[in-house]
Amino acid sequence: MAAHGLDLALQLGLFGVSLLANLLSALAGGGAGLVQLPALILLGLPFPLALATHKLASVALGVGATVRHLQGESLQPRLSAVILLGGLPGVWLGARWVLQLPPRLSVLLLGLLTIALGCYSMARPQLGASASPRHLSPQQHAVGALVLFAIGVLNGSLTSGTGLFVTLWLVRWYGLDYSRAVAHTLTLVGLFWNGTGALTLGWSGQIAWRWLPMLLLGSTVGGYLGAHLALAKGTALVKRCFELLCLLMGLSLLLKSL
Repeated sequence: MAAHGLDLALQLGLFGVSLLANLLSALAGGGAGLVQLPALILLGLPFPLALATHKLASVALGVGATVRHLQGESLQPRLSAVILLGGLPGVWLGARWVLQLPPRLSVLLLGLLTIALGCYSMARPQLGASASPRHLSPQQHAVGALVLFAIGVLNGSLTSGTGLFVTLWLVRWYGLDYSRAVAHTLTLVGLFWNGTGALTLGWSGQIAWRWLPMLLLGSTVGGYLGAHLALAKGTALVKRCFELLCLLMGLSLLLKSL
C-alpha cells in the first residue's frame, strides 16, 4: 500500500513537473529542459537515461504548441527549412557524442549552462520586443545555418535551454519578433530536433518507459496552454519566473555534481 502511494505521488509529481516545464517553455521560447531534465536527474535517473526520456517526452511539447501556432499561421516555410536542414545533423551528432561523457561531468556542464542562460536572459529584458526583418546575403544565410548546426549539437548533447538559444538566434540574426521566433522554435525544435535526439538516444541507450506517460501528458497540455498564453498575454512575467528557475535548477545540479 505504501509502495502504491509512493508510485502515485511520483506519477503526479512527473505530471506537475512536465506541465510546468513545458508551459514555461511554450511561453518563453525554449527551456523545458531547464526544469524537466534536472528534475528527472534529481528524482534519481542517471543522466543518459534522463536525457533520452526527456527528449521523447518533449516531442509532445512540439505537438501541443504546433497545434496552437498553426492556427495563428506563425511559421515561415523558407526559414523553417533552414532550421531543419541546419540543425538536424547537429542534433544527431550531439546525441551520439553525449553518451561518451562521464555522467558527473554531464551534470556539471548542464548546471553551468543553466545558470549562464538565466543570467543572459536577465541581462536582455527587451530582446525580441519588436520585429526588425533583415535581408541576408547567401554568406549570411550560411552563417545562420552553421550556428543552427552548432546549437543542434548542443541540443542533442546537453539539451538544456537550447530552444532558448534558437529563439535568441532567430531574433538576433533573422530579425523575428519574439512571438514569431517562439512559434518556430516550439514547432521545429520541439517536434523535429527533439524527435531526432529521442530516436538517436533511444536506439543507443534506454528510456524510462514507466515515467513516460505522465511526462507526455504534461508536455502536450503544457505546450498547448503555454502557446495559447504566449499568443494572448505576452511573456514578461513568465520570463522572470523562467530566469529564477534557471538559477535554482542550475545551482541544484552543481551541488549534485560535487
